[in-house]
Amino acid sequence: MSFTTTQKGADLHGPESHPKAVEPVVLILTVLLSVVGAFIGLHMITTLGVSPNTAVIGALVAMLVGRVPIMHLRKMRSIHRQNLVQSAISGATFAAANSLLVPIAVPFVLGRTDLIWPMLVGAAIGLVVDSWVLYRVFDSKLFPGRAAWPAGVAAGETLVAGDEGGRKAVVLGIGGLVGFAGSWLRVGGAALPLSAAGVALIGNIWALGAFGLGLGVRQYSDEWFGLNLAEQYIPHGFMVGAGVVALAQAVWLLMRGKGGGSKQNAVEVRIPEAAVETVNERGLRRALVEGYVLFLLGAVVVAVLGGVLGELTPLQTLGWVLLAAFGALVHELIVGLAAMHSGWFPAFAVTLIFLVLGLVVGIPTVPLALFVAYVAATGPAFADMGYDLKAGWILRQGSTPYRLVEKAGRKQQYIAQLVGFGVALVVVALAWQSYFGDGQIPPVSAVYAETVKAGLTDSSTLVNLLLWAVPGALVQLVGGPERQMGVMLATGLLILTPYACWFVMAALVARVVWTRVRGKSEAEKDLNLIGSGIIAGSSLSDISRIFGGGKE
Repeated sequence: MSFTTTQKGADLHGPESHPKAVEPVVLILTVLLSVVGAFIGLHMITTLGVSPNTAVIGALVAMLVGRVPIMHLRKMRSIHRQNLVQSAISGATFAAANSLLVPIAVPFVLGRTDLIWPMLVGAAIGLVVDSWVLYRVFDSKLFPGRAAWPAGVAAGETLVAGDEGGRKAVVLGIGGLVGFAGSWLRVGGAALPLSAAGVALIGNIWALGAFGLGLGVRQYSDEWFGLNLAEQYIPHGFMVGAGVVALAQAVWLLMRGKGGGSKQNAVEVRIPEAAVETVNERGLRRALVEGYVLFLLGAVVVAVLGGVLGELTPLQTLGWVLLAAFGALVHELIVGLAAMHSGWFPAFAVTLIFLVLGLVVGIPTVPLALFVAYVAATGPAFADMGYDLKAGWILRQGSTPYRLVEKAGRKQQYIAQLVGFGVALVVVALAWQSYFGDGQIPPVSAVYAETVKAGLTDSSTLVNLLLWAVPGALVQLVGGPERQMGVMLATGLLILTPYACWFVMAALVARVVWTRVRGKSEAEKDLNLIGSGIIAGSSLSDISRIFGGGKE
């Protein structure tokens, strides 16, 4: 990514100059669009099994509102207010669908409707802690603001292009048209994953190369080698190994930072201020430790309200609580790393890994269902908030003093997202009976519940997990924490999206060629705009399927 200083945030002078999330016009628009975003998320997760990124929708609506010739609405011409609104609608979408509805559907499918309200409380706690941790660790060495965060780049560049117009708007618009139109094309009945190409134009080239390789192996392994990777839990084994090493690398990164203050100060003098993280190693360590403690308290609430004490001994309950908190934290970190580099997050597959591990250690049916649902509540909102903070990070470049303004803006985005989460919680609390009563169940919840009921029927599952964890760990170790190649290879292996591998690889080749033609700096500007447009157009296409009945 390029760090050229721009005038994007030139209108921000001091932390108090950043617009507030609780300003009446911003708050009203935030609540209204969050309701829309929540229902979009619920519809998509129950019909297509996925949640769309509604950040671009929020950005476009906020832009249009800012053009209305009414005094108070004109305030929405500020790209920073638009950023607050798009952050909220995006957060409400993923919160309602992935973090709240998916978890409470698990006990419903199991026939334990008495556990839905306790699980909703637990999922809400998981959601809030999930977002709090991301807010505290964003722009650290583990989750740097300068990293790819492709969907965030798309939202940020959309806002900038809408504000500045000119060549940026044209290039972004062309990319948007390609992404929108291409997503409606079908090959063998499958939609073309144009967004994969957009991501490949923005993210880390090594990470995305591993991602594309994984996508290709997953798509063609059955056809070429007669091997069904998912049935053998091979991708899951890869993720276990890569995830363990990624966690160890994160711990090493945290430990390495102790006593290194003078080194960081030296770095700050040599490189642009925006390229130096605003969260130091001490802040990162504290956020992760406090996050685990909060997840621990949330797990205690779930255990008490869900009757885990009646199913397990006191010692087993203690183990359940410790494992649930650990699973929630690790799940969000792995999902966040994958999303940061590729724009895709394998939340379903990583949750399934913890489900299988729970089966292996012999957790009974009801405690296991609650365990899986609690873990599933974390991750997607973490990743989505990372995208939104990345968009804000882009918009605040050029502000003075940069570090103070960046932190102030990030805080306002967090407040806006909390409003979106609150709206999502109310929507789910009022609407879940209607959805479940009509048989509208998130497909992933049904898979979790059925897997819990079926249990482990074959010991080869554990053997495959451990066997394939070895190459996953080695790839992650060789690639290092910056490239996350093991996690990204495993992510590709876990996702079955027809033809996505070809779009990723073709975009990477085009990226290399265009960089040689235009030079690195100019090529990055062009590729970021085109990639952002493709992602934005694909997101609009996903959302427009609601009006077509949600059918592929």
